[in-house]
Amino acid sequence: MKKPLDVISAIPIFNGLPDDQIAAIKQIAVEKKVNKGEILFSEGDEGKGFFVIAAGRLKVFKVSPEGKEQILHILGPGQPFGEVSVFAGQRFPANAQALENARVLFLPRAAIVNLIAANPSLALNMLAVMSKKLRQFAAQIENLSLKEMPARLSSYLIYLAEEQGVDEVITLNISKGQLASILGTIPETLSRIFARLSGQNLIRVEGKKITLLDRSGLEDLAEFGKEV
Repeated sequence: MKKPLDVISAIPIFNGLPDDQIAAIKQIAVEKKVNKGEILFSEGDEGKGFFVIAAGRLKVFKVSPEGKEQILHILGPGQPFGEVSVFAGQRFPANAQALENARVLFLPRAAIVNLIAANPSLALNMLAVMSKKLRQFAAQIENLSLKEMPARLSSYLIYLAEEQGVDEVITLNISKGQLASILGTIPETLSRIFARLSGQNLIRVEGKKITLLDRSGLEDLAEFGKEV
């Protein structure tokens, strides 16, 4: 198993950096172990640096005044988070919690800003990552505000297929409850929508494996809200 600092060279935002810059990042990175259920930071905490997941998974979420949780991201190894607040000089706008025992790397703001000043390619890499997150947020806002639940679920399944690089069989690597939170619904409603899509032969669900039987049909449902 790789040591936490060894994953740095494989992380997308650090792709293409020369060896001396990778070494410099390893010098400033601080490893932190996070137990399952532990809160890494809370909404409103000062953004003194950003994080990269070395192992395990975390969720980034907000909680409404009524106590309802809305998951914004589920993140895994190699993915950065908290970077927007750091570079904007603002406080964290959401909470981060470990879904399982995890290891993260903390990169202090001042040190990473100095590295970016010395190597503009690092800034371009980070802009690419943040642009991808912005597109995901835009799609999520559209789903939650404009689409009915079948279209939301179809959109998410297509997104997973693209993220996992598969055409048909995807792996749902989160619980149904967490997926319901991402889609802005409750588990009981989500189960009914899964059953409806299965009954229409759009998908087949076998535990964590979901087969996209009719991808074009799912795409029509995701885009236009049309059901077969």
